[in-house]
Amino acid sequence: MNRTQQLHAWLLLLPALVMLAAFTHTPAVQTLLHSFYDNPMGGKPSGFVGMENFELLLEDEIFWQVLWNNTWYGLVTVPASIALALTMAIWVNGRLEGRAIVRLAYFTPTVLPMIAVANIWLFFYTPEIGLLNNVLGWFGIDGINWLGDPDFALPSLMAMTIWKEAGFFMIFYLAALQGLDRSLYEAAAIENAGRWQVFQRITWPLLMPTTLFIFINALINAFKLVDHLFILTKGGPNNASNLLLYYIYENAFSFFDTAYAATLTTVMLIILALLAWLQFGVLDKGVHYR
Repeated sequence: MNRTQQLHAWLLLLPALVMLAAFTHTPAVQTLLHSFYDNPMGGKPSGFVGMENFELLLEDEIFWQVLWNNTWYGLVTVPASIALALTMAIWVNGRLEGRAIVRLAYFTPTVLPMIAVANIWLFFYTPEIGLLNNVLGWFGIDGINWLGDPDFALPSLMAMTIWKEAGFFMIFYLAALQGLDRSLYEAAAIENAGRWQVFQRITWPLLMPTTLFIFINALINAFKLVDHLFILTKGGPNNASNLLLYYIYENAFSFFDTAYAATLTTVMLIILALLAWLQFGVLDKGVHYR
């Protein structure tokens, strides 16, 4: 590639690089710097406090609870969404009557707005008139305060997230399944291989690049949930369903503690950077077949 071609390539990349720097890298650097300062008070500018905000974070019991909530939330929703998406994709990829309608039904939750989904599930979870408690009442089981009980609030959010995201991930798996080499399945049929053997030795290994892509998106989604919390629990009861990004929002816009919110954001960015390194630096090496 000569210099003229290199210049053309950089000029084509320039608009995307400018947008990326303006709306991603620059705010990230500013947030990192702000985490070393205190809050400005009235006309008083913020002052440098060094690691004081990070020391406060280490002593913050709510932060550790929120971090544990988010970890548990990701450990449940990510594999469950992937497993359900793969199951649905394999199901609708087969010879199924009316499979176009089934695909549409599976994908419908994905196109619904976040707030609409939260309101739908709010109707499901309402203690007195909610759908779930009415169904339990048919079997003589007392209703559950799904969003008001600390033991059920976070699992209720998990169930809604899995329902919302599985259909979206199914589309990627469905596209990948339709692109697999059919001669491999023909060879497996000649060898009289069973369904589980075909899935274990052919389908699943060839779907690993798609699985990695879905895994990355699902993990990012697990750390950026805010919309549903506004409608359903607002992090309650007693922070039982609070997640990291919502806790950052609370500190920045409810408590007006922007310095501590910047510190929390910095920690979240570090966590996501470590996860990205793990995914692309370690997992990515073992998922591509040539």
